[in-house]
Amino acid sequence: MRRFVHGCSLRSAGVALGVALGAAIAPPAPAQPIRELVRIEGQEVSVIRGLGLVTGLAGTGDSASELAMARPLAEVLRSNGNPIPDFKDLGKTKSVALVMVRSLIPESGARSGDRFDATVTTLGSAKSLQGGVLFLSPMRGPAPGSPVYAVADGLLQIDEPNTATVGRIRGGAVMLRGIRTTDLGSTFTLILKPYFAGWSAASEIASRINQEWYGTADPEQMASIGEPIATAFDEREIRIQIPDPERANKAAFVSDVLSTTVNAQLLGLPAAVIVNERTGGIVVTADVRIGPVAITHKDLTITTTLPPPQPTQASPIVQQRRWAGVQTGAKPRETAKLQDLLAAFERLDVPPKDQIDIIYMIERAGMLHARLIRDE
Repeated sequence: MRRFVHGCSLRSAGVALGVALGAAIAPPAPAQPIRELVRIEGQEVSVIRGLGLVTGLAGTGDSASELAMARPLAEVLRSNGNPIPDFKDLGKTKSVALVMVRSLIPESGARSGDRFDATVTTLGSAKSLQGGVLFLSPMRGPAPGSPVYAVADGLLQIDEPNTATVGRIRGGAVMLRGIRTTDLGSTFTLILKPYFAGWSAASEIASRINQEWYGTADPEQMASIGEPIATAFDEREIRIQIPDPERANKAAFVSDVLSTTVNAQLLGLPAAVIVNERTGGIVVTADVRIGPVAITHKDLTITTTLPPPQPTQASPIVQQRRWAGVQTGAKPRETAKLQDLLAAFERLDVPPKDQIDIIYMIERAGMLHARLIRDE
């Protein structure tokens, strides 16, 4: 059993993570599913965009003297049975803003009826989008002449009060037509994300896939069984051969391949922490260290009942601790392993979003001894 020399505690005032630093032996790094490290060739994130009008602003919109806003507003009024003969009739309008609308479509593509978040940003002199509603806005692909893929509308939410010219509509973009990814044949290619690229990384991932399939990574043993499932071609490409028996159910085979786990610390990459705020994924690529730091974050509290109830078999007492140790056992001036802190997060049931926020705070304090990468 490990002896916790120093620890981290979560007090009622917030999450207080005190990390006493050293060179303790950390637990093995958790294996990462390959899907967090690669994408399938032909399956990329897509962007749809369009122009729109935000209405209902409390005097913080564009000036009607800006023709870029006056023209589309006049067209909206005309199409709704209220034509404006002269732009001067809009002279006192300050409740409308011309905006750019943008949505990201994930690698898995989209189907008609799917909903995605829409990001809305001002294009003119509007000071704030607070309280505004996006009028129906067609959204096209990124290339000129692209067809309309979706329509966006809805009430805006301002995520950052200090940047009120940027808003978001949760699920505000509704797909009118699908965006399909590349169909798989008998083979497909895994593309390593740029920050995981490397000969050793590609080789290790291919080896893990073959080992998972054949039960061995030995090339001679695999040669006696058949053609390898995975072959690394260069620093970023791994060719996957779908076995004949699996081609009738490609989806299950692809799922199995992408679920194969690999220890990111065996990929031979420089120290980096990759975080994905959308999925909550955190990947540590090497022996990442952190310097002396103590953090208070948000409002996780301890609930205590006094006097304590008498436990019974049907109603036992459940103890919930808001602290966990981070083993060090070394001199305070030395560094601790980020993996220990992540393990403490897991014991404390800290949500992935909060874990990522804390890692950002450590990086901003200059105490994260690795490159921090934000994965989209």
